[in-house]
This record gives sequence, structure tokens and C-alpha cells, in this order.
Amino acid sequence: MSKKNLFNDFSAVSTKEWKQKIQVDLKGADYNDTLVWESPEGIKVKPFYNTEDIASFVTNVATPEWKIGQAIFVHNEAAANKKAVNALERGAEDLIFTIPNDEIKIHVLLKNIDLKHKTVYFCLQFLSSEYISKIEDFCKKQTTSIHYNVDIIGNLASSGNWFYNLTKDHQELDKIATITNAQNTIGVNVSTYQNAGATMVQQLAYAMAHANEYLNHFKNTTIPNFTFTVSVSGNYFFEIAKLRALRLLWKSLQTEYNTTANCTILAVPSKRNKTLYDYNVNMLRTTTECMAASIGGADTICNLAYDAIYHKDNEFGERIARNQLLILKKESYLDVVTNPADGAYYIESITHQLAEKALELFKSIEATGGFLSNLKSHQIQKKIKESAAKEQELFNSEKEVLVGTNKYINKEDKIKEDLELYPFVKTNARKTLIIPIIEKRLAETVEQNRLKDE
Repeated sequence: MSKKNLFNDFSAVSTKEWKQKIQVDLKGADYNDTLVWESPEGIKVKPFYNTEDIASFVTNVATPEWKIGQAIFVHNEAAANKKAVNALERGAEDLIFTIPNDEIKIHVLLKNIDLKHKTVYFCLQFLSSEYISKIEDFCKKQTTSIHYNVDIIGNLASSGNWFYNLTKDHQELDKIATITNAQNTIGVNVSTYQNAGATMVQQLAYAMAHANEYLNHFKNTTIPNFTFTVSVSGNYFFEIAKLRALRLLWKSLQTEYNTTANCTILAVPSKRNKTLYDYNVNMLRTTTECMAASIGGADTICNLAYDAIYHKDNEFGERIARNQLLILKKESYLDVVTNPADGAYYIESITHQLAEKALELFKSIEATGGFLSNLKSHQIQKKIKESAAKEQELFNSEKEVLVGTNKYINKEDKIKEDLELYPFVKTNARKTLIIPIIEKRLAETVEQNRLKDE
């Protein structure tokens, strides 16, 4: 039988015909009330999709071959170096170093590490063009891709202060762009917004408005490449669509600024839906989140250990997290298919709705002075707080379920004696220029009450 004629005996079924059949099966129940649900982003999700839902657009989002990332906080250069070498031997492909101060010696940190054809992300918790110059000098002879993730606006949003002040921070940013030849210089930390409770539309719009501040700054010079650090949560298909929508929106900004500056996505699982109790469920959550990141088109995926919110870094938790990615890539073959979500009517439809709603919000932010202006007037913080409160209410009423925490609870589960880290929001009274955006997990209040009763 010819494959070309395989479906000739079957006529196409229209949306109208599907709805008529569903109405019969519902036996009088209302179609919209019974089968259509609305997401926090205001997107109505239907029970079925077909070609009519994507007839007016083609996504054409190219997804890269994703790499397995290993995050390392550098307390000590030699120890971090040893961990990096071990991680690369055990399957990691990219490295993400968080460096707390300029006393960390780069030549010790990267000693004997073969950086050839690898991507190394540096997340500096300070701002120093001199330090980045040292990294450039060490790495310039190696064929490696360095991403500096310099994000002075992200620091302002999360801490409430500039590193130094507005003027000096931008001066240092200009120096860094010159040192790096405007390569992978700029970072946009979208994770802050997700972990604080922003909706997906807000995350995308804030990411674009955040990036637009940098694009405006560099518009008369060479625009650097961008790295978006994005947290992926549990709404599987929406998270796939979110990453795809991010690339669509970036294309719009590229066109607007007539630039070929690249957009790299570093994806990490969200902390917002992670829990202390029944903590092994965190592995299930991070598995689906990493799958969504893969199908959505992340460049590098760095998994979160199941015990990351209450244990110090440990070899077992990190090995399990890395092995989850190895299984997804090497045994589930999620790296084999190019653009796996292309043509999936549901995902395509959500992608475009998220992008359109985010673009609308982005335009309203720009119309009111831009991202920095809205941060300083606390409008961004206010909107995120409102969205977080709505999500918290869904969790409190068990409409948003975290298994083992607000539903199907094991009352014999104990965790107090196992805590090595303080897993809740820390309050540190200090003077800030703006109200910082505070990240908070959904289960914190419930967990604090349970800990008191242990």
C-alpha cells in the first residue's frame, strides 16, 4: 500500500464536527464549563486542537542540540576544580560556575580542564571588568564558549541595589563589553521572576523588557550576545511553549534593533514548587521540567538536586540530578529529534498566545518608561506579588497540588533532623534603593507549621 494514499479513505474532520460529537457525548453538560479551563495567564485551553488552530501562523523555532550542565558554587578553587573535572568525566558537558568574590583564582579553578568545544557560564556575584579580563586572558587560546552572564539590572531587581551605583555599573558593563568583544556578555536572569511567583506571560514580558534596557544601552555600538537563565516549573506543555515563545520574542527584538546578537537559553528547574516533605517527589518534578526544557529548546539544561533546598552540595544528590539528564539524553533520545514540538497544534497554539500576551505587556511597560522605570516605581514588584498571591491561594485551596505537601500527606514523614540549610525566605533588614523581588516557595508556610509539630 502506498504511504501517499494511506489516508485517502478518511475524510478530514472539522472543528465544528468535533464539537458536535462532543456535545452529544456530554449529554447536555456545558462544553465550556466542562472541558475548557483557563490558565493563570488567561489562556483558555480547549479539549482538542487541529490545523485550524495554527492556520494563521508558523512558529519555525529552531531548537539547538542541548547540553548537560553542572552548576558549581566556588567556595574554594581547588575543590571546585576537582568537582568540575569529576562532573565532566561523569557526563556533564557544560559548566556553570558561581563565583562569590574576586579572590577566586581562575588559573586554579580551570586547571587541567579540557575546555575544548565546551560552554562555560560564569555567574559573578560581584561586578569587575578587571576580573573578567583575567578570565579572558586565561581562556583566549582555547576553543571554548564563555558566557559571562553580567546582569546589573538583575542584581538591582533581586537585591534592591546596584553593585556600585547606576553610573559606575554601566561604566563597568561597557568595559566588559569591550574586553569580551561584545561576545556572550549579557545575562538576563528570568528565574528571579518565576521563583517569585510571576505568571509565564509576566516572565516573558519582563525578560524582554529587561533585555531591552541593555539593547537600548548598546544600540549605537555592537550589541552583545545574551544568555537568558530561565526556571522551568511543572506545567509541562506550557513550559515547552514558554521557551519557544521566548525565542519568538527575541526574534522580534533582533528585527527591531537590526542585530544578529544571539540568544542562549540556560534552563534550570524551578525552586518554587520544590518541597521538604516527601522530597523524593522533587525528582519526578525535575524530570518533567528538564524534559520540557529539552523539547522547548534550551541550549544548556542544569538540573536541580532533589535535596538542594535543605542539604548542602553533596555528591549523591548532584550525581542523581546529572544522571536524570543523562537518561533523558542518552536513553530517551531527547537530543535526536530536531524541533520535536513543531506541528503539535496544542503547543503551537499556546506558544503564540503566550508570545502575543507577553508582547502586549512588554509594550505597556515600554509605554510607561521601560523596565527600570517600572522597577523603581515598584509596579513590577506589585504585579508579581499579586500573581504570587493568586498562585498561593490555589495551593492553599489544593487546586494546585504538590503531592506529599498539601495533598496525599504522609504524617509520619520527618525532616527537621536532616536540615543543613535554612529552606525559607531569609529576612535581612538593609537599606535598598527599591523593593527587591523576593523568591519564595509555595510550600514554605505549610512546612514551617509542620516543622513546629515534629
